[in-house]
Amino acid sequence: MKKGNIKIKKPRTLVALSGGVDSSTAAVLLKEAGYDVEGAIMVFDGVKQENIDLAATVARKIEIPFHRVDIDKEFKELIIDYFSGEYASGRTPNPCVRCNQLLKFDLLLNRSKPAVFNKIATGHYARVEEKDGRFLLKRGMDKNEQSYFLYRLSQEQLSKTILPLGESTKEEVRKRARKYDLPTAKRKKSQDACFIPDGDYASFLKELLPEKAGPVVNEQGKTVGKHNGIFHYTVGQRHGLGISHKHPYYVAKIDTKNNTIHVGERKNVFKRELLAADLNLIPFDTLEHSLEVTAKVRYFSPLSKAMVEPVDNQTVRVIFEKPQWAITPGQSIVLYQDDLVIGGGVIEKSLD
Repeated sequence: MKKGNIKIKKPRTLVALSGGVDSSTAAVLLKEAGYDVEGAIMVFDGVKQENIDLAATVARKIEIPFHRVDIDKEFKELIIDYFSGEYASGRTPNPCVRCNQLLKFDLLLNRSKPAVFNKIATGHYARVEEKDGRFLLKRGMDKNEQSYFLYRLSQEQLSKTILPLGESTKEEVRKRARKYDLPTAKRKKSQDACFIPDGDYASFLKELLPEKAGPVVNEQGKTVGKHNGIFHYTVGQRHGLGISHKHPYYVAKIDTKNNTIHVGERKNVFKRELLAADLNLIPFDTLEHSLEVTAKVRYFSPLSKAMVEPVDNQTVRVIFEKPQWAITPGQSIVLYQDDLVIGGGVIEKSLD
């Protein structure tokens, strides 16, 4: 690329490949734009060999170097232990958010040496922009945009991040993948937890955690059933309770201290307020005063109007205009103003 008589060199960029259509297309677009591109896939226990093979095939097809980066030890310590520990504590973790922060946008880039990369790219549907020396995260254009999963990235990480699909829709990406005849063009969307290939969370956790039976009680405090271990449940869950009632019961609260599952009718699972901790803010370092935002308490939750109030440097209180379904400890709440990601934190508890 030239500007006048000056040749501008594109950054050397590592693309985090997954064996899916999004990361594959991101790699093609960057190479086509003149970037010095190499691909890498994180390898750990639970990753399907098919994903590794597809990532390698894509790299060969578009003629870029390919790296297999073994992070099995770190993945166990930072993701698996966290995942099982949260469920053991009656919380519902979000391993993808944590993996992006600690592994994909950190360890992968640092481990892929002796090559030295200026940037890292992924297939996330989100955008990064620089304004007045600050790196901002914004919502992508696709209806299922993925800024939610990137809200924990630091300024240093955002400064090194390229998101080639931020202005695209999934349909456009698949069209481009077919144009380049990528072997991943028709692949279905990956599951939430890549380290549980069959999606059977209960069986996975049973290998790691002891099952301890306890009572299931309703909103009046009456015992209405028995559970086989709190890690089988999450707030808002309906199926698997095995309790007959004139109206369906849902998990309303998990009490680890007393090894008790609290259930209620649907209306009991809607809450308006919560406390969130372990904050990461993006446009600024600290929240000095109350702020009107939109927020979501899970990735698939709708954006809803709310007021966020600082409690201390790492804790906020969020009050929603309308009650939200299944506010769940351990999940992330992410805050927005229009398409700008303000940041977010980990839900500690609902307040009403």
